[in-house]
Amino acid sequence: MTPRVLLATISLLSPAACAPFGPAADPDDPAYGRALYEENCVVCHGSGGAGDGELASSLNQKPADLRTIAARNGGVFDKNKVMSAIFAADKNIARTMPEFGDQDLGDIIIVEHGGLGTPVYVDLLALANYLEGIQE
Repeated sequence: MTPRVLLATISLLSPAACAPFGPAADPDDPAYGRALYEENCVVCHGSGGAGDGELASSLNQKPADLRTIAARNGGVFDKNKVMSAIFAADKNIARTMPEFGDQDLGDIIIVEHGGLGTPVYVDLLALANYLEGIQE
């Protein structure tokens, strides 16, 4: 094996080569939620969540203003309802938005609330946490 090939092989096996790109998958990290938002939502909902993304004007239905989810729900941010809408389990929502449930939404973690554990996809929870943080 030549020194060049050996060096390339060693660099591929190094821990840095195995590190994920971008922020680590932490549902409570706003930077991770923001990165997911930018990757999946900005094009329609806009960088601030106002529903004014690049594609918004070309859609049949204007994207929702994601900053006012709680305001439209009596001041309550219903995280489960938001995650259902993103995942596409809520069939009452007009499906102009693509369904994300058939995509890789990360590992499944158990979220405990009131003594009950619920399995939730990490990326789905991170995105919902991010949206909760941008409420006006």
